[in-house]
Amino acid sequence: MKAFIFPGQGSQFSGMGKDLYSINKAKKLFHFANEILGFNISNIMFNGTSEDLKQTNVTQPAIFIHSVILASINDDFNPDMLAGHSLGEISALTSGRVLSFEDGLNLVKIRSEEMQKACLKQKSTMAAILQMDENIINEVCDKIQGVVVPANYNCPGQIVISGEQKSVEFACKKLKDLGARRAVLLPVGGAFHSPIMEPAKEKLKKFIEKTNFNEPICPVYQNVTAKAIVNSESIKANLIKQLISPVRWEQSINKMINDGANEFIEVGPGKVLQGLIKKINPEVLTKSIDYLNFSN
Repeated sequence: MKAFIFPGQGSQFSGMGKDLYSINKAKKLFHFANEILGFNISNIMFNGTSEDLKQTNVTQPAIFIHSVILASINDDFNPDMLAGHSLGEISALTSGRVLSFEDGLNLVKIRSEEMQKACLKQKSTMAAILQMDENIINEVCDKIQGVVVPANYNCPGQIVISGEQKSVEFACKKLKDLGARRAVLLPVGGAFHSPIMEPAKEKLKKFIEKTNFNEPICPVYQNVTAKAIVNSESIKANLIKQLISPVRWEQSINKMINDGANEFIEVGPGKVLQGLIKKINPEVLTKSIDYLNFSN
């Protein structure tokens, strides 16, 4: 069974999507995206610097656009299952026909803007904890004063924590003392997937509740539950919770494998998710979507 997976923030690169522009269907979607956003994002994707692409209001839409266009023009996009990492979940839902391209991109636009605003309200950050027992990480986060929570369960030996700057720094020191191989602050704008994103969640909730969500073409394994979801109302509820809840990526991949997935195809820039899956289960096949099999 084929599982198509969609990357999140951090997978962007200068020149992303430029090779697709000669395909008529892709060109139309790039132009439509420029209209929806009100600025020429395709030019930034094709010609911008890595610094240009780091801006949150550019990064998230750029990855979404690249991923969804790849899925929409590829003749081999025939998923048995779908999943996306954080932002990538919206790409997965759009490619799975839960959301229209316009609604999906508008949702990403609001998401990126509101996350940026939440980051500016409070000094916060994230940190990667390597080779430390999940239970110990949870226990340390629970005992520290201030906001610090597990944010991404990426793969065995890699959990990301998120929260107030001082609380995250203290947690890193404590976890290193307890034997973590590394506890590294990440170069991010703020504490994603933590209670600090509550104001952004509320703004996102208003948009999601008034947006039409269809039933997906196949089960979607959402970050919040790590379970197969097919009901559109459940998908909505989980997407609203996603900003303040951990991304259960390792659990999602294991559940997909248990449910029959034996081939994971990454749709979008980079190969980050393939690397994580190799650490979760090296036996399953991973690859990127085939650039050669496009329909014009």
